[in-house]
Amino acid sequence: MTRRPVPGSPFNKPPPAPEPIEEFEAQDLVTHDRYGLGRVISAEAGAVLVEFGAVRHRISSPYAKLTKL
Repeated sequence: MTRRPVPGSPFNKPPPAPEPIEEFEAQDLVTHDRYGLGRVISAEAGAVLVEFGAVRHRISSPYAKLTKL
């Protein structure tokens, strides 16, 4: 038998707010855990195209390993 939660209980915690997704713009300098230092070529909704030296990678959100410098 499970207990029904009381709506006004002080022990009910609201779920944590989601962390905001970092926004990138063209020409931003970034670093990636695997690819290293790079420059954002273009930014779309949900993905960025980053140039790491001679190689380009499309990285989709959430950008867990990508950090703006």
